[in-house]
Amino acid sequence: MTIPAEEKARRRDDVDPGHRHLFHVPPAEGGRYAEAAYLVGNSLGLQPRAARAEIDAELSTWATLGVSGHFVGDRPWIPSYRSLTGPSASLVGALPAETVVMNSLTVNLHLLMVSFYRPAPGRDRILIEDAAFPSDSYAVRSQARHHGLDPDEVVVRLRPRPGEETLRTEDVVDYLDREGQRVALVLLGGVNYLTGELMEIPEITRAGHRAGALVGWDLAHAVGNVPLALHDWGVDFAAWCTYKYLNSGPGALAGAFVHERHLGDPAIDRFEGWWGTEEATRFEMAPVFRAPATVEAWLISNPPVLAMAPMRSALAIFAQVGMAALRARSERLTGYLEELLDRVVPSRPLTVLTPRDPARRGCQLSVRIGRGGAAALAKRLSAEYGVVVDDREPDVVRLAPVPLYSTYHDCWRAVDALARLVEEA
Repeated sequence: MTIPAEEKARRRDDVDPGHRHLFHVPPAEGGRYAEAAYLVGNSLGLQPRAARAEIDAELSTWATLGVSGHFVGDRPWIPSYRSLTGPSASLVGALPAETVVMNSLTVNLHLLMVSFYRPAPGRDRILIEDAAFPSDSYAVRSQARHHGLDPDEVVVRLRPRPGEETLRTEDVVDYLDREGQRVALVLLGGVNYLTGELMEIPEITRAGHRAGALVGWDLAHAVGNVPLALHDWGVDFAAWCTYKYLNSGPGALAGAFVHERHLGDPAIDRFEGWWGTEEATRFEMAPVFRAPATVEAWLISNPPVLAMAPMRSALAIFAQVGMAALRARSERLTGYLEELLDRVVPSRPLTVLTPRDPARRGCQLSVRIGRGGAAALAKRLSAEYGVVVDDREPDVVRLAPVPLYSTYHDCWRAVDALARLVEEA
């Protein structure tokens, strides 16, 4: 007896179930299933079930202690931001002294570029990928203008080879070997938001350093998605958001990393605020900043307690499950999604943009729709089949089977629906 494909997917879930029970899964908008096939955790991760209790605990402290909550109670607010430091450092492969949770992603990139973009005559270029997330493009261009430079001349956008979709590491390295003496800063996405390509962070970082440049990474689509070792790789700085794969809530606090070789360096300039001064003298209200020899010197203001609360529940899940186990399940789940897509691609106008090598991608597969209309297609997938994906106009839909909570059945539903709708077009 032949087992239907849908039943095969369900049997895979019985053997390899993930941790869906720890999250709230939205109801399906359309179709015959109660829950959505939520393959858009690369845009916003699902809510951990434990998040509400964390927020309620802080609200209770505020209600019963008022301002005293900064100093007393089960979790006094003043040092509470450090409860996020260790788990965050573990996820990015960093020392606690190199890691801090603060602000939002682009704010952190700006604060870090104040310190690490140091243009000089003959060395003023910023190297990014052509398919960088728009916010990164805006940030580096505005940094160039801040230094009185022309961003059209200073910002170098590396493109894939003609006919290819993703940027080859050897082409990045070749550029740095040839032109690196003119590059002040390399700032690339660890996983490209559009194609899902995982960049070879260690090799590119080494090439940037050989060229005499500083190297930073936007890890928005990498943290919680792929294993990272920022300290061992020698990355100068990095920043990441936490509302995608880290499931910390819409607009959640972001993270920042500065390698220990830069910590305590009096030659490094920063924009400074009172929470970054030495903790022991913070409440002396002195007019002169005293920088600690940790990344906390980049802190500006006291952290938002209510925003930190859901992060604790989210990071606790990663500590419980472990990144190695998540990466292994990610490769199985994404590989299965790829197998399903391979069966429907030959007879339909679909192209998978993401590298086929599991070592060169995270859990996202980007699919180009030959006829365009990605937004309309994504809307129909949700409304008619309860499959939630996101789109990048004009012709790319992104499917992200997140290993914490996505299922093999989700993958089957997505490809089945995608094939049906593309066939109708």
